[in-house]
Amino acid sequence: MAPIYLGALDIGGTKLAATVANVSGPLARVVAPTARSGSERAVGEQAIALLEQACAHAGIDARRIARLGVSSCGPFVAAGGSIALVTPNLCGGLSGAADLPNDWTRIPLEAVLRERFADVVIRNDCIAALTGERSFGALQEEADCVYVTWSTGIGFGLCVDGHILLGKHGNAGHAGHMLLSGQSDALCGCGNRGDVEALVSGRNLGLRGGQGAAAIFAAARQGVAAERLLVEQAAHWFGKALYNLAATLDTRVFVIGGSVWMHHGDWLEALVRHEIASRLPALTAGVELKPAALGALVADIGALCLVLPSEWRRAWRQSQPWQALAG
Repeated sequence: MAPIYLGALDIGGTKLAATVANVSGPLARVVAPTARSGSERAVGEQAIALLEQACAHAGIDARRIARLGVSSCGPFVAAGGSIALVTPNLCGGLSGAADLPNDWTRIPLEAVLRERFADVVIRNDCIAALTGERSFGALQEEADCVYVTWSTGIGFGLCVDGHILLGKHGNAGHAGHMLLSGQSDALCGCGNRGDVEALVSGRNLGLRGGQGAAAIFAAARQGVAAERLLVEQAAHWFGKALYNLAATLDTRVFVIGGSVWMHHGDWLEALVRHEIASRLPALTAGVELKPAALGALVADIGALCLVLPSEWRRAWRQSQPWQALAG
């Protein structure tokens, strides 16, 4: 019997990663900045090209990929029976942002991928990450939990009573666009003012602060007053968003990932915890915050979990083969 190969894509507002795996685990991973120019097909075509590169590194023909799991930023819309992306962090035609040199209003992701791959499963990146953490990470025994990313954008994957929520178009968990402040002039790429992503995301903090997000957070950590205030305010808003979800879903544990939290959660966590714990103990007592156990690979492993054969899971859980990629 011919060996089975799986492909995985992690498509974010900043980077795109392609991974190929077999029964033994991931074989190769290739990463590049996400395409932001060209035609609306550019992201899908880049994804295919990176998968081909990953297969080349692994010494296999890309045509041998049997199933493809995709973890992608959203929101999603249905376009001709396929999933298209209408993400404000990539579509310049929606946001008009200076850092997006394109006029895209939607990205026909599934249609482009299915030109090469017959079996494609696409989920929001936080839903995929939640799937990964429930399969192999910090949420393996959790029935009421949320995965959160604090990165270029803000996103959530929601699980209630052991059921991962998807929604009518796969957009459940887009609480990053939950409105928090009617007075704020913080602008999100979606057009909202004062939503979670406008107030908290790395990209929007960078736009508001007039420099890259990494520089803002580094200055804040060093105690520079203006940047420190901006980031601490963002942490308070982030905590309020988590409280709202805890109150709405009766959540027991939040697992937090994303580049901002990975690099700065150590000093922001106390601010976030305070915003949760200082409100309505009947709903917040015992709520936990945990880091993503799968780290920077959480969306990649989550994408693989979308298409992973059930008979592979036990062996992967024991061997943790993705650790080779982390090295």
